[in-house]
Amino acid sequence: MRPHQSAVAASCWIAAAALYLVAEAVSASAFPGYSYATNYISDLGVPDTEVFQGRAIDSPLHLLMNTAFVLHGVLFVVAALAARTLAPGSSTTGRPAARRWFIVLAVAHGVGIVLVGLFHGSQASVDNGLVVLHVVGAAVAIIAGNAAAVVAGAVLLRRTPEQHGRGTRRVGALSIVLGAVGLVGLVMLVVDPAWTTVDLLPDGIWERVAVYAILAWELLAGVAVIRAAGLGRAHLHTGTNGRRAERSAA
Repeated sequence: MRPHQSAVAASCWIAAAALYLVAEAVSASAFPGYSYATNYISDLGVPDTEVFQGRAIDSPLHLLMNTAFVLHGVLFVVAALAARTLAPGSSTTGRPAARRWFIVLAVAHGVGIVLVGLFHGSQASVDNGLVVLHVVGAAVAIIAGNAAAVVAGAVLLRRTPEQHGRGTRRVGALSIVLGAVGLVGLVMLVVDPAWTTVDLLPDGIWERVAVYAILAWELLAGVAVIRAAGLGRAHLHTGTNGRRAERSAA
């Protein structure tokens, strides 16, 4: 990856995760009685003051959270597009087929979370029929975001330590773990307590398992890209010095 592409990909992924978490924390602090365990994240983006599905909704900073949803989606896609031009065999999305799948999943994640920011999980959305866009957007964002992490990780695990170092394979393994954990969180959000006899965890916890896995992967990917770019410059510098030494000896 060219230096400016590395910078764009890394900065966008790290900024996306940081922006999301900060906006969530600030919005939650202004929401009376907000619970990370029992409230959904998207409750922070509802502009109406109401009781919806048994939850009291009152988010004075709904615009901040909705803006964070939209910007997160945009930043994720920009980062993925910057990373797509990595040289074959040296990218987090390596092989052409995997690279295409990664881009498709990244765009799907971005579109999904933008829909979450534009269409709210509120009674007004239920009444006008637009809540389906919110639900579909959230599902697509979570599934595609975690699947993108799994795809990236699978590609990294195919590489040998001699090609890219053991650290790359560790990043690949951790990417798959994070993506799998996120997908399990989504499944449990659906089946617990609907299909279980005991409510294992509140919905807010399962949702955050599913979403935070994506945010954790963004931070991992950003740091990995920075590290890879640094190693690439070091290798290039070593190669240049070697050529100069050979010319001097001649």
